[in-house]
Order: sequence, then C-alpha cells, then structure tokens
Amino acid sequence: NCRTMQKLTRLKRELELLSTEPPVGVTCWQHKNQMDDLRAQILGCVNTPYEGGVFNLEILITERYPFEPPKIRFLTPIYHPNIDSAGRICLDILKLPPKGAWKPSLNIFTVLTSLQLLMAEPNPDDPLMADISSEFKYNKPAFLENAKKWTQKYAIQKKQQKPVDGDNSMETENSPSYLDTAATRKRTSSIDPENPKK
Repeated sequence: NCRTMQKLTRLKRELELLSTEPPVGVTCWQHKNQMDDLRAQILGCVNTPYEGGVFNLEILITERYPFEPPKIRFLTPIYHPNIDSAGRICLDILKLPPKGAWKPSLNIFTVLTSLQLLMAEPNPDDPLMADISSEFKYNKPAFLENAKKWTQKYAIQKKQQKPVDGDNSMETENSPSYLDTAATRKRTSSIDPENPKK
C-alpha cells in the first residue's frame, strides 16, 4: 500500500531527526520497535512548577498520519488546566480543522515542542480541567503550589529509576516495571514522596 509506505518513510525520517537533533529537554523513541507506537519524555522547564520533573508520553500514530494528528497522552500525572486525569491533552494542533489546527506539514517534533510550550504557558481559556483552570486564573499561588506537589510526587525520578551510563541493569521502556509506573503511582499516591518507606 503506497500510503503506508509513504507514512513509514516519513516516520523514519522524523525519528532520525528526533534522535540526532531533538528539541532541548525532549526525547522520543519507538516502543517495542513499533513505528506507530512511540514514547517520549519531556523535562519540566526551568522557572515552571514542573521544573525537575520527567514527564512520559504515549504517541500513537494513526493510519491516516500525516493527514490526521498523532494521538498523544501523558502517562505521568500532571497538574495542568489543559491536561486531564487520564493524560488527554487539549491543544489545537492535536485536532483536525475546523475545530483544530493540525496540518500535514506539522510533525512529531513540532507537537512535542508545542507541548513543552503548553506546559510552560497553560491556556486557561480552553481548559480540560475547569477547576484547575479557575485556580490558575484566580489563585495563581495555589495553582503553582499544587502543580509543584504533583511534580514532586509523580514526576521526580527516584534514584533507582535513573538510567546510569554503562549500567545495563537499568529499566528499559519495555520492562514491566516501567510500563506499570502509572498504576504503581496511583496505588502509592498516599505515600509521602519525602519518605516513601513510611
């Protein structure tokens, strides 16, 4: 099928670009060597409540890509007006016109940099989480404090999860413990992040 070949060729190019010239603070890779199932990590930007956090994302490439946007969600919980508790994201370029702004000239690179920008500059006028949005608008200090708490609790890498150069024992993105992170976090959400053994 010609369209599938075109899609694969384009994706290959995009992944090569992302591995050789990734946006600052962003990594993207194939999940289980699948071309249409990708994972990405975005580092929380300095001077934002997400600073120091590592946020994992799932990127599913649709059949009709690039004529349809990829389906992206956050796997790491994040306290943000435009991202809901299931990790779904409200961003115009992730939707087709007339409601959205996706066009085939955009790519995974531009989507990931746009998400980085959305994390740094939430858009409270197009929220997915109405309560977080009104807090962002009318009680900014409370929003910043809550977002920092969530970052500490869910997105700060624990020492044993940190990849070490040359350490083959590190967890890979395919290992069950990595994939189970979201579930584990839900179960341990009551644990004090400062003192996990409590």
